[in-house]
Amino acid sequence: MSADTDSDPDVMGLDHTTVTGWGRTAPTGAWVIRPRTYEEAAAAVRDCGARGGIPRGLGRAYGDAAQNAGGSVLDMTALDRVHAIDADGGTVLCDAGVSLHRLMEVLLPLGWFVPVTPGTRYVTVGGAIGADIHGKNHHVSGSFARHVLALELLTADGEIRTVIPGTPLFDATAGGMGLTGVILTATIRLQPVETSLMSVDTERASDLDDLMARLAATDHRYRYSVAWIDLLARGAATGRAVLTRGDHAPLDALPARLRRDPLAFRTSRLPATPAILPEGLLSRTTVGLFNELWYRKAPRARTGRLQRISGFFHPLDGVPHWNRVYGRGGFVQYQFVVGYGREDALRRIVRRISERRCPSFLAVLKRFGDSDPGWLSFPVPGWTLALDIPAGLPGLGAFLDELDEEVAAAGGRVYLAKDARLRPELLAAMYPRLGDFRELRARLDPSGVFVSDLARRLSL
Repeated sequence: MSADTDSDPDVMGLDHTTVTGWGRTAPTGAWVIRPRTYEEAAAAVRDCGARGGIPRGLGRAYGDAAQNAGGSVLDMTALDRVHAIDADGGTVLCDAGVSLHRLMEVLLPLGWFVPVTPGTRYVTVGGAIGADIHGKNHHVSGSFARHVLALELLTADGEIRTVIPGTPLFDATAGGMGLTGVILTATIRLQPVETSLMSVDTERASDLDDLMARLAATDHRYRYSVAWIDLLARGAATGRAVLTRGDHAPLDALPARLRRDPLAFRTSRLPATPAILPEGLLSRTTVGLFNELWYRKAPRARTGRLQRISGFFHPLDGVPHWNRVYGRGGFVQYQFVVGYGREDALRRIVRRISERRCPSFLAVLKRFGDSDPGWLSFPVPGWTLALDIPAGLPGLGAFLDELDEEVAAAGGRVYLAKDARLRPELLAAMYPRLGDFRELRARLDPSGVFVSDLARRLSL
């Protein structure tokens, strides 16, 4: 977010601000309210005005899910208390504004880890539920909401409801992008660990078919699995990749010097990316060179390397404001999933991206496990590909529209937490429970108190 010149602070913390997603595209202005108590949150919901409001965490949704042009945005990060930890049973009760980073700081010394983490630990618990985030372990553990035992939800009528799994309101809230209400607290089931290190295996795959074969044959052996994929490689090397998989290292795998403090949570931090970078820095030439070097430096096969949790899960968190590398125009992160048995669709899309020469150096392929209960949750069993593309690439909008149609025709879907430009007519084909979601929203919030730029664009 960047401050606007029109400012009118009040006791709760209120100012008019230009708001964007992490991709830094399509900025819109909104009144940003920063409640510090549940009572202030309820007052903010009552007073958010004709343009409504939307809860927001740390702003890591890539598109416009946490923006609300002309309305209110509720910054929930001041509600960040960890209320209770059951160190024996492995659960935590916390405010929705608590970040996954903070949970790791608190929980790892006790031998517990968050059950699911995306590629950044700087997301809030409320955002993790609202987007129903997934990680490298979806094929084993599912998405974040599967590990939520209960949550407290402030709805449009001002009521605070306790919501549990297996109910329609829970299924609408998990992946519902903040449109059912403001999550205030959550009780989460945790993952036990013996150390704060990962045991990591790395190998190269020569092309997309080689990569998919390796993943399909051996993913069941690993809790965490992801492949960086070179989308500029063409010909016989199309889809070549570096496959990285691992699990939490047991205590007996650590050398003696690391056993003295095996649960220490250590992170590294590099200098911040400059606010202004030259346009065209990420050209096909520079990204192609990076991809070539990244692929060549990776080991052909290496097992059992010990790596910090932060390095394995969140390497980009070590570079503050890394999203600035795409320049003033920002970037689009495009993520889709197609089901098992639709590998031909994945091959066609990868080939089209490669032939289009999209300069993407952050592209990953993963396998999803069973579907999650959220009506708008993204994961379904299949292959998911995510890639970053500079927003100013000529013809990008039309090209991604074509990919959307191919994904929909294959029975797949795009990820709403990363979307900034999907056409609304494709949404129902991608999300079969969309009608149920809209119907529940109409009953729960008939006046449209909760609304976002994403919701308006897609008629959610």
